[in-house]
Amino acid sequence: MPLDRVSSVLQAQVAELEAKGTAKGAEKVVVEVRPPEGERGPRFLLAGQGTREFMRMNSNSYLGMGLRPAVVQAEGSGSERFGAGPGAVRFISGTYAPHLELEQRLARFHGREAAMVLSSAYATVVSVIVPLITAETIVISDALNHNSIINAIRLSRPLDKAVYPHLDLAGLEAELEKATGKAKRVVVITDGIFSMRGDHAPIDRILAIARRWDERFPEGVVVIMDDSHGVGAFGRTGRGTEEYTGAPPADVLVGTLGKAFGVNGGYVASSAPVIRFLRETSPMYIYSNPITPGEATAALRALDILEGDLGIELLERLRALTRRFKDGLVRLGFETLPGEHPVVPLVVRDTARTRALVTHLFDHGILATGLAFPVVPRGDDEIRFQINADHTEGDVDFALETLSQFGG
Repeated sequence: MPLDRVSSVLQAQVAELEAKGTAKGAEKVVVEVRPPEGERGPRFLLAGQGTREFMRMNSNSYLGMGLRPAVVQAEGSGSERFGAGPGAVRFISGTYAPHLELEQRLARFHGREAAMVLSSAYATVVSVIVPLITAETIVISDALNHNSIINAIRLSRPLDKAVYPHLDLAGLEAELEKATGKAKRVVVITDGIFSMRGDHAPIDRILAIARRWDERFPEGVVVIMDDSHGVGAFGRTGRGTEEYTGAPPADVLVGTLGKAFGVNGGYVASSAPVIRFLRETSPMYIYSNPITPGEATAALRALDILEGDLGIELLERLRALTRRFKDGLVRLGFETLPGEHPVVPLVVRDTARTRALVTHLFDHGILATGLAFPVVPRGDDEIRFQINADHTEGDVDFALETLSQFGG
């Protein structure tokens, strides 16, 4: 058979990942979601686990929007009005009124002239970075940027690329100095929130550095920030890393609808000329279907909630629960990292022990994700906990009690 030989090679490669303990393994399948009840938040039933209930502490739905009845109902009403799917890519006949309204609302929310919605945050990152990097561009990237940024840079074929040590602003300036006289344009790219650690980029200082060096390049220094984990989960009103640091707007901001907004899709916000250019050049915008009209309608409802009094209440609750959990980890003697973001890493630094701890949590009804190389640097094995606003204090205390019982 044509695939026999290559299949054996692929099977060996998967077996090697399993032996190293870095394989993702079989996916857990959610078969039912049970709503909050009393002192506990939502619970999830998994295929093969009978009626056992699990608390999810590995969800990006930081504000619990995905389970909020108003958001669910909005998606249903949008689908009833416009149908289940868009039926075409945007430039043919797949643009619906909710897409345009959502883009206008997102632009206003972020204080930009325009925004553009795509099918996912990953697609957005690739579709923003590739067109903005030319053969006369040098791109400079933080060492711990997300996989989507790394792959987008590989696809873009710049004049040159450089990676500065994580959050090392002296390293960033050194790379800008090296680029002087070589490139027409420099693109500096950073995550807003680094998703494996929950720490944030000092985007205020990064922008200040970029402005100091801007005149040395004929087409300037452009700063792109992917704040997918920050928007809706960070800052007093949920406007992300820019709000938290008091920064002016980054030149190009990437966000997602699939985390704190609880829906699906990604977006980019910038000046009107940049967004117009991206509509004409972004491959995954031009050649891929958009999110559905129902999803866009649900995202609009989630944005309504975030911008209202309930949004402020949910963000305050999220910060309080994050502090409670992080303080509890410290009391138990576990290593974590400072910060206010609801990504809370429990740093284990050992692959086998990380796997054992994840199993211990699962056995006690808690879903958490262990991370090992190459997802995180060697020796930085961790369990990434993600606090959500629909957790309760009882949920947090139950997780801490379960961790305290681990003897591995």
